[in-house]
Amino acid sequence: MANIEVFLDQTPGETRGVIARKGRYHHLIIQRDSDRPSDRLGARSVGRIARVEPALRGAFVDLGAGEPYGFLPLGQNDKPGEGTKVEVEVAAEPRERKGPVLRRLGDASGEPRLLAPGPDVAAILSVLAPGVTPQTGVAAIRAALEAEEDGLAASVVDPSCGLDLMIQRTRALIAVDIDHAPAPGRDSRKNRETANREGLAHAARLLTLKGWGGLIVIDLIGVGLHGDTIMKMVRAAFAGEPQAAFGPLSRFGLMQLSLPWRRTPLDERLLDGAGRPGLEARSIDIVRQLRLALLSDPATPRFVARCSPEEAALAAPLVEALGPRGGLLADPSMAAGAVRIEETP
Repeated sequence: MANIEVFLDQTPGETRGVIARKGRYHHLIIQRDSDRPSDRLGARSVGRIARVEPALRGAFVDLGAGEPYGFLPLGQNDKPGEGTKVEVEVAAEPRERKGPVLRRLGDASGEPRLLAPGPDVAAILSVLAPGVTPQTGVAAIRAALEAEEDGLAASVVDPSCGLDLMIQRTRALIAVDIDHAPAPGRDSRKNRETANREGLAHAARLLTLKGWGGLIVIDLIGVGLHGDTIMKMVRAAFAGEPQAAFGPLSRFGLMQLSLPWRRTPLDERLLDGAGRPGLEARSIDIVRQLRLALLSDPATPRFVARCSPEEAALAAPLVEALGPRGGLLADPSMAAGAVRIEETP
């Protein structure tokens, strides 16, 4: 497939899949060894109805791995009793400290248990980019790091069309502001349409990369925009999402749409509640940087990653998987999140 690059980074503790289209990252799929298999997108399990919540029009389902339980939306005529066994599939992975959202497949029997895990990263890549062989090794590690930086960014500036885009997630919705810096001739209708079109394309890409869904409100450039023209732009930008639902363009230049939640959002994967990299993410990043050094310089006998004792304790078993050329040094003087890769004799 022309203009599509696929990368598969299999660092101990975490596997990442990356897809780039025309030089821009569109997908970053992360699976960790610590993930509960029953919580991954597409996993099938036998579950037990642990609690029915009429106010939520759903039930909490024990999948056999403990809390948080999965949530099963119920139809108006669905009235399962507590203890009922059901076969379910994960429709959306955990987020915001909640369990996965489930889809009921049918009745079941026996104890709660995993029937089939969700597809691994390699299988997901083969579906998203069929026929494209993933790049591995150094190229994949670097692409994974670049995609992470791109996915955590809150803005995009594209000088070619004067685009200045901001994207923010709140508890209620996701706000996208498409704007451009004032410049001679840039306020023409043609330039507004170009910036809006490019802004919508970037917004769709970033939402996919970040793994965000729910209600999206997009503030377009200008007021009194032509509704049919904008709607065509929006549908073209989000053509890759068959479950997208679109609202009308408001007279204030606001576009509303809804996207499904599927994977655990990237920011929740990588950041803690204060917006800083979490301990597990930092520890795996140490392993990834050490692996990058080992692959980039196969002639050096040994590399050691120097980091804080807390991070070293979590990273130690993963570093062992890299082989005898990789080592770890716990240094109390190192700040959390800091790592130094050193050559040793």
